[in-house]
Amino acid sequence: MSSSTASTTTEVNPCFQQLFTELENRFQSTTLGPEKWYILAIATLAASPDPERADQLYLHLCSQPNNKTPSRRQAIVRRLREALIKSVPIVGVCKPIEAILSIGKVEREEDKDYTCTRSGWHCDENNHERGTAWMQKLYSRDTTGTLNLFAAHKDFSWLSEEITYGLFLSDRQVLDDVDTQLVVLPGIMSQNLPNETHWHIRGTRRLGLPKEEVEVIWDCVQLVARSFDVKLNKVPTVEQVEYDV
Repeated sequence: MSSSTASTTTEVNPCFQQLFTELENRFQSTTLGPEKWYILAIATLAASPDPERADQLYLHLCSQPNNKTPSRRQAIVRRLREALIKSVPIVGVCKPIEAILSIGKVEREEDKDYTCTRSGWHCDENNHERGTAWMQKLYSRDTTGTLNLFAAHKDFSWLSEEITYGLFLSDRQVLDDVDTQLVVLPGIMSQNLPNETHWHIRGTRRLGLPKEEVEVIWDCVQLVARSFDVKLNKVPTVEQVEYDV
């Protein structure tokens, strides 16, 4: 799939329609609920070679019968937008910007949401505590050892605690814990990164998701990658990480 196969019209390209339907169907075998699959979808699109195709996901969601009102579409775009904000420390700022701009081009005026979640943010002790608590929830006994990897590069441990986890990932105004991992794990895995994929498969399992459901997530990320002809051949499987949970 590429930019040439989709346009900013109100029609969803059949290739993307099929992809999103398949993702939704696969999530139905889990207990994750009906609004989780598209968080994985937007995260993988943001990490993909064509993040502008976030417009296709938004249009697909708007076409569903229960999303016909402005209030419902505003609720959806708040979730998509927060997923893209949380994608920034995972894939960089530019791709999420391309994704949200592509959504903006196809939004109707009455569907636009003008709220801002982080206008009052401060890099203070509360931010530090939120970030640390979320990091410890995922890393548990491995938290100190992971941060110690940056002992000679302390800017990166500061970045992780204060910005990646404090500013971005621990914010719960829009997305919950599982939503957040459905941004982080797919975003990392989509880049074919073995170490951090291991950490976040493990972290997702430590949140309490069953192994079988994390395998569904893993399979869905691979499905999106294949649709863009991207090979994820360096990432561990869920089974390969299970010993470390």
